[in-house]
Amino acid sequence: MLKTFKLGGVHPAENKLSANKAIEKLALPKSVFIPVAQHIGAPAQALVKKGDQVKVGQLVAKSGGFVSANIHSSVSGTVKKVDLAMDSSGYPKQGILIDVEGDEWETGIDTSSTLVKNFETDPKKIIDRINEAGVVGLGGATFPTHVKLVPPQGMKAEVLLINGVECEPYLTSDHRVMLEKADELLVGVRLLMCALEVDKAYIGIENNKPDAIKHLKELAAKESGIEIVPLKVKYPQGGEKQLIKAVTGREVPSGALPIAVGAVVSNVGTALAVYEAVQKNKPLVERVVTITGKSVKNPANFLVRVGTPIQNLIDAAGGLPEDTGKIISGGPMMGKAVASTDIPVTKGTSGILLMQDAEAKRQPMKNCIRCTRCVTVCPMGLEPYFLMTVSDKQIWEKAEASKIMDCIECGSCSYTCPADRPLLDYIRLGKGKVGNIIRSRKK
Repeated sequence: MLKTFKLGGVHPAENKLSANKAIEKLALPKSVFIPVAQHIGAPAQALVKKGDQVKVGQLVAKSGGFVSANIHSSVSGTVKKVDLAMDSSGYPKQGILIDVEGDEWETGIDTSSTLVKNFETDPKKIIDRINEAGVVGLGGATFPTHVKLVPPQGMKAEVLLINGVECEPYLTSDHRVMLEKADELLVGVRLLMCALEVDKAYIGIENNKPDAIKHLKELAAKESGIEIVPLKVKYPQGGEKQLIKAVTGREVPSGALPIAVGAVVSNVGTALAVYEAVQKNKPLVERVVTITGKSVKNPANFLVRVGTPIQNLIDAAGGLPEDTGKIISGGPMMGKAVASTDIPVTKGTSGILLMQDAEAKRQPMKNCIRCTRCVTVCPMGLEPYFLMTVSDKQIWEKAEASKIMDCIECGSCSYTCPADRPLLDYIRLGKGKVGNIIRSRKK
């Protein structure tokens, strides 16, 4: 029997339209806009100014603290300006605009495809290199990886979990990485195991990717301590707490991080980035991005330089379909609609979904019929209908007491609501407000 988490969950139509499309390199853009905040934590501080010449892999913004990440140029060329521009949030954010000139890489970066398996087993040196390379979680959360590899005092990692679930409908970038970069991925897993000083790692993959499961099982059989775990297809299996529960049976307490039960979770794309950072001296300047949608002429998986306008991906996939209702950064469940095709690909951009107008159009909100479906499907055991109400009425003490901060924003509640109530939208607003209140108390 396939493993899965027990509480809640849904099974949306998968629509993995690009699953069989091999990774292609996207052509270089004419210019890139590289935000200095592409991660959870403090924004990086720009090191360049207008007129500076930069190369691929050059440090252009220094991390702004321990919970922060370095930013490197993804292209070679001239810095046009350091200014504000809109990112996927819809708000102007500081970043570096670079006009592309050629493709000259910094000295010392290995751009070859030669596999490098052997490495120095010094945890500190591995973590320092990951830090220098600006590696963050590529599953969407963008938490700086070097921070995750240094557990808080009094806590110790016991097991590493690699998230190859990719439970979001439509997205296939992780799937392709597991098929096409499996050898590099496994070296990345070994590096993470060494950094954490653990001898056991699990790679969790949903059973709708049998080719990836088979391929990785064959390769992992030659490795010590790495096990491939097929999982039942159920959303949101890729949530950290859900994956830990499914694979290990351990339950992360309310308000706690995975390290509280001795677990550390990394995405497959992150493990690949760790390999490239440590073994190839390559900073995180590009990633695989899915561009897809039911009306898209050529759904694809592109290797894209950070800062590339998403319009370039849309053009490469055959252009914007006439029936496009929304452009979503990420998947349909947890992704967010964007207001412009000029926004840049960032480290956390896993996919761009061009959703048909008929599917994207919201239905008018109706009164709650007290069916409790939202409660039944919530993987965190929350009461979404109640959290929406207290967020709407701004009763923040009740929202906090009802564990609104435990919400993982998976969208299962909104997806299943027969009254078309925007539960997640209100809960997100409530989380933001309650989070600010909690932080203000700690000052």
